[in-house]
Amino acid sequence: MLCVAASLVIALRYQIELWQFDEKGFSILSDRLPYWDFTNLWAGSQMARQGHVDWLFDIEAYRAGLRAMFSPLLPNQEWSYPPSILWLGLPLSLLPLPVAYAVWTFGTIAALGLALKPLRLPRLALVAILTSPAVVASAIFGQNGSLTAALLLGSLLTSARAPVLSGLLAGLLTIKPHLGLLIPVVYLATGNWRAFLTAAATAIALVAATGLVFGVQVWTGFVTVTSPLMARILEAPYPQLYHANAMTFFILGRSIGLGVAASYAYQGLFSLIAVGAVAWLWRRPEVDLRIKAVLTALLALAATPYGYTYDAVPFSVAVVVLFLSARAPNRYVFCLLWLYPYFAHLPNFQGIGVGVLVPAGLALYALLAVKRGDFSGGRLKAGAVTLSRPDGSRPSAG
Repeated sequence: MLCVAASLVIALRYQIELWQFDEKGFSILSDRLPYWDFTNLWAGSQMARQGHVDWLFDIEAYRAGLRAMFSPLLPNQEWSYPPSILWLGLPLSLLPLPVAYAVWTFGTIAALGLALKPLRLPRLALVAILTSPAVVASAIFGQNGSLTAALLLGSLLTSARAPVLSGLLAGLLTIKPHLGLLIPVVYLATGNWRAFLTAAATAIALVAATGLVFGVQVWTGFVTVTSPLMARILEAPYPQLYHANAMTFFILGRSIGLGVAASYAYQGLFSLIAVGAVAWLWRRPEVDLRIKAVLTALLALAATPYGYTYDAVPFSVAVVVLFLSARAPNRYVFCLLWLYPYFAHLPNFQGIGVGVLVPAGLALYALLAVKRGDFSGGRLKAGAVTLSRPDGSRPSAG
């Protein structure tokens, strides 16, 4: 509780700085509007609603549109999302920006809380997750970390008992597809074809509906403009200012002097390791589904080349779940892990891109615990949470 209280004090300090403004009207924390990345979703949806969806794929027109809306001094921003995310942005764009930001922030946190219900965590543990450093970081950036974590964990936790719902949530995660790379591995490893086909159908329907309403050109624009732009941002010489919050093996490779191709190969190696670990994990019937889901979401952070601290909400979930089952002195280590998303940028600022090693190390610790049998028999050993299941049944989301 002392550790959680410390994280809340840090969160309060960040919030105070976020909502203090300099002489240009920008936040003193970010040197931007305090809504930060959310301005892209809100303003991009405004442009689409007003018939200017093509501006999303014209960098200069998009930036000019943003500056016309907010401030001629606004720093450069880019549209970085698949066009299907406009379905979330359109209703929010009907609201004033401060109201839309509040709805987005608290609404996505509420969605995360709903997705975590199958874990049956103690109430204080759930509150801790919903106010965790990763959730706060996502809110500060105006990002979608809580929502993507809800979709990722929701799809995994419902995969056995409600495969259609699981596939629907996985299909919706294509608004940020690089975070869902391991979900098909889970479906294939468990032979969950209903979930697999539902996910595919949902993704196809989302693409088709978006093209039908906004024009097929939004997808050609995404492929020819947005995707190459994001690749150039990712592949820019290390370190860039935005690399400070990166948490991937690709960035680690760049930080130790590897070129772009070698860093992709380096990332690919660990992505394959994550795929193998997930396939192995989900083929162990003695391990509760909830443990499998949490560890898979944690491994998803190591499997993608494009990830930042605001995507690390599954890391905070894993810290809580494993904390409840840890034996001393590991509990003290978990207290340090809890605060990590607030300090992950510090080594990156020094040109040491080791941010991914902490979630990857935690995943390795948990996989070794699975191998030892710590999570077998439907119970977290030495923990406060019982993960029970009927005798002879397959693990379920409960």
